[in-house]
Amino acid sequence: MTPPPARTAEQRKKDTLHRLEHEVDAWVATAGEDGGAPHLVPLSFVWDGATLLIATPAASPTGRNLVATGRARLGIGPTRDVVMVEGTVRAVAPEDLPEEDAEVFAGKTGFDPRRLATPYLYFTILPQRIQAWREENELDGRELMRDGAWLVAD
Repeated sequence: MTPPPARTAEQRKKDTLHRLEHEVDAWVATAGEDGGAPHLVPLSFVWDGATLLIATPAASPTGRNLVATGRARLGIGPTRDVVMVEGTVRAVAPEDLPEEDAEVFAGKTGFDPRRLATPYLYFTILPQRIQAWREENELDGRELMRDGAWLVAD
């Protein structure tokens, strides 16, 4: 099977932004400060145009790793049309998250951690590196953002 032609960098960025705006779920990878085993979980997210917002139990391995290291890696989309996001993370207690942001998160994801007995934290993820590719022919040029700056103009 012959893959479709590689997309231009501009088209990849456009497709990536569309995926960030419309997808709800991502695979979130974290690791502890001690360099222990990585932890991978599916979580829902909201993209505000600059950062991703996720929520997870504060005491979970993911929550503890995010607080400890301030770093995460997310995989969004299927294997043959993936967006990989590496970013810096900031924990936000539910009472410190603006009400509007909590409502947008609950509305888009169908999940409202403020209503649960288990203590949750929200986490904002500021992308530092974004990659996107579909097939082997898109591996060259897959990096769309480096050091928090888009490599492709709008």
